[in-house]
Amino acid sequence: MTAAPISRFPVPEIKDLPDDIRARILAVQEKSGFVPNVFLVLAHRPDEFRAFFAYHDALMDKKGNLSKAEREMIVVATSNANQCQYCVVAHGAILRIRAKNPLIADQVAVNYRKADITPRQKAMLDFAMKVSARAHEVDDHDFETLRQHGFDQEDIWDIAGIAAFFGLSNRMANVTSMRPNDEFYGMGR
Repeated sequence: MTAAPISRFPVPEIKDLPDDIRARILAVQEKSGFVPNVFLVLAHRPDEFRAFFAYHDALMDKKGNLSKAEREMIVVATSNANQCQYCVVAHGAILRIRAKNPLIADQVAVNYRKADITPRQKAMLDFAMKVSARAHEVDDHDFETLRQHGFDQEDIWDIAGIAAFFGLSNRMANVTSMRPNDEFYGMGR
């Protein structure tokens, strides 16, 4: 384990957190065996922590036509474009596990266009990248392309929502200098 700071901002002690936040963090720790640093860093501001994770869960845990692995692909590809080390490493670990593929996260992070993914997934990531970097250019042609790959209106909203939400997450991770937990590097390999 590293002794390097996990944030530029104060990191509260778990014992000092509001009950609901402490319970959530302890549940994550029990499930994963460690506390991902994002929980500790964002706990600095409890109201924002609650809002962040409520929206995260609404996007990432919902039922729909996007698999959990595809949702993680969006996070990894757009987080790489936003140069967010924390999210590439953390969500790359989750992607490897959800896709049951030890290579996919590295491929998607480095260059999803050359990754071993389906044409449907490539179209999904093309759109997610456009939302992430050039949302003002999104037009009806983008929607038609996605429909040709079997995505419906709700799927398109999900892709856009994930790309946009993680734009916020990436920026906060970079500003706080959020450090990925060492545990993430070996997960799913």
